[in-house]
Amino acid sequence: MPALNQAALDFLLSRRSRPAKTLARPAPDRAALLTLLTAAARSPDHGKLEPWRFIVLEGAALHRIAGAVEACGARLGKDADAVAKARSAFADSPLCVAVIESPVDSEKVPAIEQTYSAGAVCLALLNAALAAGWGANWLSGWASHDAGFRAEALDLAPQERIAGFLHIGTEKSTPPDRPRPDLSAKTTWVEA
Repeated sequence: MPALNQAALDFLLSRRSRPAKTLARPAPDRAALLTLLTAAARSPDHGKLEPWRFIVLEGAALHRIAGAVEACGARLGKDADAVAKARSAFADSPLCVAVIESPVDSEKVPAIEQTYSAGAVCLALLNAALAAGWGANWLSGWASHDAGFRAEALDLAPQERIAGFLHIGTEKSTPPDRPRPDLSAKTTWVEA
C-alpha cells in the first residue's frame, strides 16, 4: 500500500470554491502569494515548457480592469446587468491573479497539452489558496475571451489567452455545498 496523506485527501474530498462576491480584504500579502504561486507552478507540464504566466492584479489595477470590462461590455453590446456583474468581480475583488496561457512553439508538445497545463495551474492555485485558509474562486467570463480586452487591459500577445482569473481573499460567509456528480453515471470500468 502507498503511504496515505489523509490530510491532503480529506482536503480534496471537502474542498469548495468560495464565490468571488463573498471575498473581502485582507488578501494574501506578497510573501504568502508567492507560496501559493510556487505551489501552482508545480502543475503537470509536458516538456517543461511553462506555457503560462501570472499577472497579479491589486488595488488600482483591479479598478482599471473593472473599467476595461465595462468598456468591453459596451463595445460587445452586453446588457447592463451582465456588465455590472462582470465589472464588480474586479472592482470588489481584494486580489486577483490572472493565469495567462502563453503557448510555446514545440514540435513535441501539442498546443492542447499546453492549454491543459494552464488549466492545471488554475486549479492548483485555487486549491493552494483554499488549503492556506483563503477564500478563492476561479472565473473567466465573456471579457476574457475577447481579443481586444486581452490586448488592451492586460497587454497580452496575440497568441496568449486568459486561462482564468483567480480571486483570492478572506471569505465573508461560507456557501452551502453544491450537488456533486453521480460517479456511477460518470464512470466506466474497463477490465478487459
